[in-house]
Amino acid sequence: MKSSRAVIAWRGLKPALLTLMLTMSLSTPATETPQAQYPNFPSETPAKFEPASEGYDYVKRDVMIPMRDGVKLHTIILLPKGAQHAGMLLTRTPYDAKELTTHTPSGHLGPMLQGYDNATDVIVEDGYIRVVQDIRGKYGSEGDYVMNRPLHGPQNPTPVDDATDTYDTIDWLVKNVPESNGKVGTLGISYDGFEPLMALFNPHPALKVSVPMNPMVDGWMGDDWFHYGAFRQQNLAYIYEQVASRDNSFKWGTNYHDDYDLFLQAGSAGALAQQYGMQQIGFWNKVLAHPAYDTFWSEQAVDKLLAAQPLKVPVMLVHSLWDQEDIYGDLAVYRAIKPKDQGGDKVKLVLGPWHHGQEIDEGSSLGQIRFGSDTSKYFREHMLRPFLAQYLKDGAPKAELAAVTAFETGSNQWRRLNRWPQACDTGCATKSRALYLQPGQKLGFTAPSTGEAYAEYVSDPAKPVPFRARPIQPVGYDNGLTWAQWLVDDQREASGRTDVLSYTSDVLTSPLTISGAPEVHLVASTSGSDSDWVVKLIDIYPDQVAEQPAMGGYQLAVAMDIFRGRYREGFATPQPIAADQPLLYQFALPAANHMFLPGHRIMVQVQSSWFPLYDRNPQTFVPNIFWAKPGDYRKATQRIYQAPGHASYIALPVVAGRDGS
Repeated sequence: MKSSRAVIAWRGLKPALLTLMLTMSLSTPATETPQAQYPNFPSETPAKFEPASEGYDYVKRDVMIPMRDGVKLHTIILLPKGAQHAGMLLTRTPYDAKELTTHTPSGHLGPMLQGYDNATDVIVEDGYIRVVQDIRGKYGSEGDYVMNRPLHGPQNPTPVDDATDTYDTIDWLVKNVPESNGKVGTLGISYDGFEPLMALFNPHPALKVSVPMNPMVDGWMGDDWFHYGAFRQQNLAYIYEQVASRDNSFKWGTNYHDDYDLFLQAGSAGALAQQYGMQQIGFWNKVLAHPAYDTFWSEQAVDKLLAAQPLKVPVMLVHSLWDQEDIYGDLAVYRAIKPKDQGGDKVKLVLGPWHHGQEIDEGSSLGQIRFGSDTSKYFREHMLRPFLAQYLKDGAPKAELAAVTAFETGSNQWRRLNRWPQACDTGCATKSRALYLQPGQKLGFTAPSTGEAYAEYVSDPAKPVPFRARPIQPVGYDNGLTWAQWLVDDQREASGRTDVLSYTSDVLTSPLTISGAPEVHLVASTSGSDSDWVVKLIDIYPDQVAEQPAMGGYQLAVAMDIFRGRYREGFATPQPIAADQPLLYQFALPAANHMFLPGHRIMVQVQSSWFPLYDRNPQTFVPNIFWAKPGDYRKATQRIYQAPGHASYIALPVVAGRDGS
């Protein structure tokens, strides 16, 4: 998902002036062109301007490609000048093909492609024909827009979907681009990463390789819209801008500098959306109607659909360990399709220390965290480039890639793995070790035997825990916004609150490495009838760090997520929580590949709100939280149990031989 925000301000216009402006706009006739009106004094703008391209190192073709139902999709083709027998790289996008192919207008192809979704160095230096297409219903393409249009089936009664549109596009390209060698690859990030996955359903024979990066896969389970049932309400702005118009011309405006204030004053996410007129937006109405994981979501989860398909096209899945938008999907796809890779060569997985889409940007750091090298450039040079070449270039050698290549944060090294997450190049394997929440807010590998049975805090919906330091910025990448960094924000602000429990280990004397998804086993009770549980696994740096003083005592979140308590007994049907009863909540945190270094400590934080990124749980069971009323939001006493028989712990996927023992 790519998002930005523009603030619209009509305030301050005098009523008379505003009336005059509206009258002029309504009364101005949209009639004939100036040329037809005044033939003796014609327009100075040519009917069709042909830009001079002398000295350009590329040729641009702007075409409308017909689909099987007659709809035409706007497509831009950029060919290196003199290209012959070149492979084609296709990206299908809802974000404006024209913008993505004219980042910096130039006679050189590199500046044109320098921006979102273009691995420019690989594309330009390897001489690929670059093809970018507006998906159905967006920008220059015809047809109707449906967010992440499902495959033809229960959720889509039409004969077309993103799979058929990709097939028809590739069919046209191989027949109408004579400079190509007839080989096509698809790649893209986020929504554009969803498209290469859809191309895997009944793929065109000319589709030789697919590279989904940070794709949208399951919007309810852990990608853009929900995480385990908690709604990602800051994405309202994205839905508003993306679906309200074909060209994203309606912009989300706000009267607040701090999103915390914006969402708090509105009450529920449903109430805020209604204030913005979002009841007119089809996708938003679907979200409102399906807050639980019913068939609407499960029948269009791409990993589940791919699990039922044969694997015909080689795939490289690219995952960011700190993906602040789509941290769930690509590893779910990996689990779905890897068993079909009988020869072991068709599915490759890369895990890098990046935010969402950082693999095509500079990758030597993320926020305050440094990696010692440009990890993104290394990925493009040593993984993406040879993988694409193997399938798209005539006579290219086989790429010598590991089945899984994963960057290990902490030690800052790339690891070649046989599979994810069980084994590595030296024969080491992971084993599950329980890291217990102990009395006195201690943390250790020994199960509690004595001491206080629980620790408690009061969760007040009127004062929810901010998910980062205020003022909370909107979701976006432009104008100095730091949305991309929030997953690596210092967690000290939260650890100092009375409504957050922080459990801390002793100082490590040897390294401890985890590789995989930590599993939460939280025994908790609430005095209410519904509750959210936010759990964070944190690496605490030493109090002083000589080479980077600002990192002294830094609390780096290695993995964290939220679970909506009403789904403890099943995601499809919410149930109220029995008050004051210790109950087990089990869920996986996002995958990590991290070494906790000697001198560091481990922390686990537990809280019951993560605002305004996620909507507030009223802590009173209501049928649909989108329509919770002010009186539904009530304080609750939350207890985290740490006693024999009721022990809470995080099951860490520890790498044997590097487990601190």
